[in-house]
Amino acid sequence: MQETGLKRKISVWVVFIVVIITGYLITKFENFNSIYVTLLSATLVMVVILRNDFNPFHVSVARTLLGLLFLFSGFVKGVDPIGTQYRIEDYFIAFGTEWAMPLALPLSVILNGVEFILGGMLLLNLRLKLTIWIVLFVMVGFTIVTINDALNNPVPDCGCFGDALIISNWQTMYKNLVIDAFLLIVLFGHSKTKKWFSARMEWVLGLIILVGFTGFQIYNIRHLPLLDFRNWKVGNHMVNENPLPKKFYLTYRNIETGIEKEYLSPDYPYNDSVWMSNWEFVGQRVVDPNPRLHDLSIEDQNGDNYTAALIENPDFQFLIIIESIPHASLKKIDEIRQFIQQCNVQGVSIALITSSLPETVDDFTEEHDLQVDPYFADDITLKAMIRSNPGLILLKDGLVLDKWHYNDWPQLDDTLIRFE
Repeated sequence: MQETGLKRKISVWVVFIVVIITGYLITKFENFNSIYVTLLSATLVMVVILRNDFNPFHVSVARTLLGLLFLFSGFVKGVDPIGTQYRIEDYFIAFGTEWAMPLALPLSVILNGVEFILGGMLLLNLRLKLTIWIVLFVMVGFTIVTINDALNNPVPDCGCFGDALIISNWQTMYKNLVIDAFLLIVLFGHSKTKKWFSARMEWVLGLIILVGFTGFQIYNIRHLPLLDFRNWKVGNHMVNENPLPKKFYLTYRNIETGIEKEYLSPDYPYNDSVWMSNWEFVGQRVVDPNPRLHDLSIEDQNGDNYTAALIENPDFQFLIIIESIPHASLKKIDEIRQFIQQCNVQGVSIALITSSLPETVDDFTEEHDLQVDPYFADDITLKAMIRSNPGLILLKDGLVLDKWHYNDWPQLDDTLIRFE
């Protein structure tokens, strides 16, 4: 009996350590699908078999890790509820339920809140039995969705950690299986955990978390996110400061043998007339060694590209971003018109960038008397640039100086003085 008990204790520790190590490995190594699935499935089975052998330490560690993970996941999405809204809309489109689009933002706030509140309650050991059953219900749904994501890839990124941490659909599924293992440990061992607070205090703390985080999300909707995890955040350079030269590779074919060779320009015998007579040019490829800082491509109505002219402007450059004119808020349209007029009077460059059709833009600018040059870009890129429709971005020589939600539209003179 003692030998059996010792074996079970060792098995418990092995399973517990395997879960933790696997949770780390999936963040570093993605392409071990069969190994991860087999290992995590076996781990879940072993957790069920050994459910009565996990001690209070295992339960406490599992509960703490779950709480921290849910807090982190809820926070990074709650700091940007609009971003989570876009992810939910992607799912609606993928599953052909576009009629539910108006529900995307409320669902974002609810889902983010549920994750954060459950994380807080787990971490603070509040109403643990009730909390763990709610978490179980939530994780059953999440696990089913992420298994479908991994197998069918309806959306490229589920957004489970917002823009703070991008992981693949397979990694998301593995992550949920790890969570499920910790969840089962807490589910089967929650009775071994002593209560920290009275029943009344537990409800009070839960209510504080609920109200506080809901207010936090509302603030981030009505203004810009307090933390910006995207490329276009304030302080980022959208132009490579010390760009490396592009490399041009030329391919030539031997006229007699048909053999093709690639040369890095200008390291080929272009000045050898004999060689040139025996080889014919086939094509070239260009390699840009500089990191790609953004996906923005700005064009005018004629299709001419103005990306560099606007982004790399050495003077102050304001960009009014209206991702979709039909869905834009017009509550600050008078302030926007006045701002544009002041820019024109003072010779400060300002441009309107939208994904709407040219005729829609013409009607909009004429109706509201907006004397501004319109340009066009992809809606997804514009959504990533600023979480406001309309929104305002200030650039100078490729540097993002500041961004404003339409609820916080600035005064031109104050802004120029601040950055001069």
